[in-house]
Amino acid sequence: MDVDQPFDLSRQEFARNEPAPLDGIRVLDLSRLVAGNALTHVLADYGAEVIKVERPGQGDDLRNWRVEGISIHWKVYSRNKKSVTLNLRSERGRTILLDLVKSSHMMVENFLPGTLEEWDLGPDILLAANHKLIIIRISGWGQSGPDRAVPGFGSLVEARSGFAVMNGFADRPPVLPPLALADMVAGLYGAVAALVALRHCEVKEGRGQVLDLPLFDPLLSILGPQAALYELTGQLPERLGSRSNLTAPRNTYQCRDGQYVALSASMQSMYERLMRTIGRPELIDDERFLTNSDRVENNDLLDRVVADFIEKQDQSDVLKIFREAGVTVGPVHDTVGMLSDPLVKENRVIIRVPDEDIGSVLMHNVAARLSETPGLIRSPAPKLGEHTVEILGGIGIHETDVESLKQQGVI
Repeated sequence: MDVDQPFDLSRQEFARNEPAPLDGIRVLDLSRLVAGNALTHVLADYGAEVIKVERPGQGDDLRNWRVEGISIHWKVYSRNKKSVTLNLRSERGRTILLDLVKSSHMMVENFLPGTLEEWDLGPDILLAANHKLIIIRISGWGQSGPDRAVPGFGSLVEARSGFAVMNGFADRPPVLPPLALADMVAGLYGAVAALVALRHCEVKEGRGQVLDLPLFDPLLSILGPQAALYELTGQLPERLGSRSNLTAPRNTYQCRDGQYVALSASMQSMYERLMRTIGRPELIDDERFLTNSDRVENNDLLDRVVADFIEKQDQSDVLKIFREAGVTVGPVHDTVGMLSDPLVKENRVIIRVPDEDIGSVLMHNVAARLSETPGLIRSPAPKLGEHTVEILGGIGIHETDVESLKQQGVI
């Protein structure tokens, strides 16, 4: 399909260098893969100078997530960033990092807890170099506790937190999400927490601090009151597919043309509107469906009523009928459908960014739309070490010395 206009971000627009709310904030990103990159990509979109500190010759492991030879994940989540290469295991690499720390506001890392300490780059040393530095330490299970030294990828967190056992259908195994959910949630939490710490430094004239950011805790927090519900009822959550154990009807339903719609009638007024729309007003006062609790208890019966109506209509007709009646329904899209959606096009939720390797890359736009200080995509993801000369020059290492450091394996 043609996915050009209105997705294109013109080269003039792409090259804009307008003032941004995080101008002047420098972030050293030592992380690999998703969580750290998700965190710093939010900061970079709003103007922070994010410097990826990568291993010489290898770089961030996210660069190796390739499809048809192209690392799309890297291109999307490292936009607006810079790249330097630095061997942190070498003494010279360590001193260079400490020099960079002196002019930075934040540092992000996701090594196994204790690794920075082994390299003589623990928080005490970093804060001695810059007492206002905010150190974001990402790990699977936290910097303390019984599993601090156990590697923890997002998939393990999604399983251990109780998410996977809730996800899927009752007659099938627990389901892990098909995306880096735990990493992305931690990245978003981490961006907020980092800005809270920055606010403390700037307004309260506070010192820097260490931000302990496990993948586990943020994901657990978005599962809601599961612990309290268990304590109250003694019951464990069931796998319900697309249904809910709190409201009904709520599900995805197949239409006559094979397409699907999602429907949620979580309020009494919405349920009543739905029943009138599908020609079953008598079910409004039916004792089996009188209250939300009744509807949840008799979900199988109610779901069949809704499905019987929807399966006789094409998706476009269902959407038209329900939207005209004010019933909350929406299409279930695949990627092609999403890109064709007028909402996505008119609001420029997805944009096409110029790219040297493949011409252009479709990616999500800056998600939160600020009226006065909007985020902006200003530059593509950097090539490995692309900004080494520029960044090291800022701490007094001349371009003539760079080749020597390269020969020594420092950069």
